[in-house]
Amino acid sequence: MATTCSPMASQLKSSFTSSVTRALVVPKGISGAPFKASPGKTRTPCFTVKVVQLDKPTYQVIQPINGDPFIGSLETPITSSPLIAWYLSNLPAYRTAVNPLLRGIEVGLAHDFLLVGPFVKVGPLRNIVVARQDGSLAAAGLVVILNICLTMYGFALFNEGEPSTASSLTLTKRKKEPDQLQTTDGWVKFTGGFFFGGISGVTWAYFLLYVLDLPYCIK
Repeated sequence: MATTCSPMASQLKSSFTSSVTRALVVPKGISGAPFKASPGKTRTPCFTVKVVQLDKPTYQVIQPINGDPFIGSLETPITSSPLIAWYLSNLPAYRTAVNPLLRGIEVGLAHDFLLVGPFVKVGPLRNIVVARQDGSLAAAGLVVILNICLTMYGFALFNEGEPSTASSLTLTKRKKEPDQLQTTDGWVKFTGGFFFGGISGVTWAYFLLYVLDLPYCIK
């Protein structure tokens, strides 16, 4: 059985549908055009990046030795100058061709000879008659302490019978004989030479101060 609607019912139904649609699209209390969802616009950058390539490489004043940062040392105009390189290569610690015993004697003579002066000049007994003797004995005691420290260092660092721990290559990749100072036997010789040279330096300083009675000494 077909159902027919009167014109009044159709008008009420259309009015109700329009009200519901308007309530969903345009909320009550808001006037103006309906909301429009527009797609996002891509903003064009306001700057440009220009890559400039230098014709010549820049010169670094301080750089790793041989360009290798894993060596752990830097090359500067001071450390890489021929004069400084010549001076360092002639120090006893770097003259690998010299016997460790002779190197220890040289280090002991050069340093321990200068230990007597500070003890004599500024020591606690500087104002008494035996200031020179006291300063010489104090310097000799310091030489003994330093020799004990060197011995302990050698026992802790080197193992008897093992080869030298020094590198057999120079920084320029030139082969050389490993330094014998970096072995147990070589370190024992260096320590003995340091003790002999140190005591000899202290004795010579005491001889100059007390026996020869040089001028400009403490009276």
